[in-house]
Amino acid sequence: MQIFNRKVLITGGMGFIGSNLARRLVENNNQVTVVDSLIPEYGGNPRNIHDFKDKLTINLSDVRDPFSIDQLVKEKDYLFNLAGQTSHLDSMENPFTDLDINARAQLSILEACRKNNPSARIVFASTRQIYGKPAYLPVDEKHPLHPVDINGVNKMAGEWYHLLYHQVHGIQSSILRLTNTYGPRMRIRDSKQTFLGIWIRNLLEGKKIQVFGDGKQRRDYNYVDDVVYALILAATQQEAVGKVYNLGAPDPLSLEQTAQVICEEIKDSSYEKIPFPEKRKAIDVGDFICDYKSFASTFNWSPQVKFREGIQKTIGYFQQELNHYL
Repeated sequence: MQIFNRKVLITGGMGFIGSNLARRLVENNNQVTVVDSLIPEYGGNPRNIHDFKDKLTINLSDVRDPFSIDQLVKEKDYLFNLAGQTSHLDSMENPFTDLDINARAQLSILEACRKNNPSARIVFASTRQIYGKPAYLPVDEKHPLHPVDINGVNKMAGEWYHLLYHQVHGIQSSILRLTNTYGPRMRIRDSKQTFLGIWIRNLLEGKKIQVFGDGKQRRDYNYVDDVVYALILAATQQEAVGKVYNLGAPDPLSLEQTAQVICEEIKDSSYEKIPFPEKRKAIDVGDFICDYKSFASTFNWSPQVKFREGIQKTIGYFQQELNHYL
């Protein structure tokens, strides 16, 4: 399933997932508009679209600006709502900024669609963070929602806005709860987006990976190409409207196993275990594995890229592009 010859808006379109999605959509002759604030603390990077920027419409604005969003949503067939503040620590230290981006701005986007384009098809990128510490594994969509940080609370609010606007105003929204997405063009300058990014940067710069605690916490990982296809499925399948789905992977690894796989792909690299920093320990959820069978069985989706293959591709990309991502 693909999208062809349509008008598409991607918020956060110069970020990691947004730019990979834009690349796929442009290949299929869609008229793609990417909106990004390029605030340094977040994920936008012009390098992500440098080789096909002439095939896009680029709008440098902030999703917190309702006047800009009012205009941007007009006449779009699809809206991929990917802009967000992703750092869990930042959300605890700057909670009102997180509130503005992950909750208030989502309401502005939906209001803009209600007033200016109620027929737009919307996919909202949420996060497994809203579940908090798992009561059972794997975590399915029926698991209680109990976020452990401000980011999770605000992303949960963003989800509910999308569901409410579907129920009350007929806005065709779908929600995907993403797990640990990785791949080319992800943020690696720090750990604001994913710990895998800073791990890869450190190894490429000759530093050790730091694994917090005993390293036994398990995680599941999705390569970005698999996530892009899932986003397109959610946008094009009527069955997804008004629904919430987890993504995930069948081959979870402990953090130590993850570090071992990555180190095997980079010559002369290594890792060390260190005690949990107190700020991170307070919001760590331990083991986390998503149950994604609902999305998989409904839409015939399954992750195609195994972790080792995806890490090889990711490392290969950043070995060539490192200076553009620091």
